[in-house]
Amino acid sequence: MTALVRLIAAAAIGGFLAACASTQAPYYGPASAARDGSGFSEMRIEDRRWRVSYRGAQGVSQGEAERLAIRRAADVVLNNGLEWFTIVDSRTMQEPQARRSGSPVRVGGSVGRGWGSGGYRSSSVGVGVSMGVGSGSQSGQRAEAVIEIIAGAGEPRPEGAYDAAIIAAEPLR
Repeated sequence: MTALVRLIAAAAIGGFLAACASTQAPYYGPASAARDGSGFSEMRIEDRRWRVSYRGAQGVSQGEAERLAIRRAADVVLNNGLEWFTIVDSRTMQEPQARRSGSPVRVGGSVGRGWGSGGYRSSSVGVGVSMGVGSGSQSGQRAEAVIEIIAGAGEPRPEGAYDAAIIAAEPLR
C-alpha cells in the first residue's frame, strides 16, 4: 500500500510541475543569441516612428507574439516621453523549428496588413516551402510579429490609437 501511495504522490507532483511549466509566461526581454533569437527588438525609423518586433520561442503563438510586440511598443513610446501610438503596418509569421531527423521539407506562412496616407490599406498573405539540404523535421513552431508604429502625445489622438500607459500596466501573463 505504501508503494501505491508513493506512486500516486509522484504522479501528482509530476502533473503539477508539468502544469506549472506549461503556464509559464513567455520570455519578455531583448532578443539575444543566448535565447536563440527570442525576445523583442526595435528600430527607430524617424522621429516618432519605430519598427518593433517580438520573436517567440518554440510554442509561442502568433497572437501571443503580436501581443508582446504591442507591449514592447507601449514601453518604447513611454520611454520616449510620448503617450499613445497607432499601428501603421503589421505582419506575423509562423516558422517551423527543425530537428535533425525526419523530412527536410518545411512550410511557413505570414499574414500582413498596412495603412498608408490618404486612407490607403493593404493586406497580404504569403506561404513558403523550403527544402533543406540536410535532414530536419518540424518539432515545434516559432512565431514572430513585426509592427510599425507612429507615436504621439496629447490630443487629438487618431482613431484607434493605443494608450501606452494602459498597455504597459497589463501583466505579462
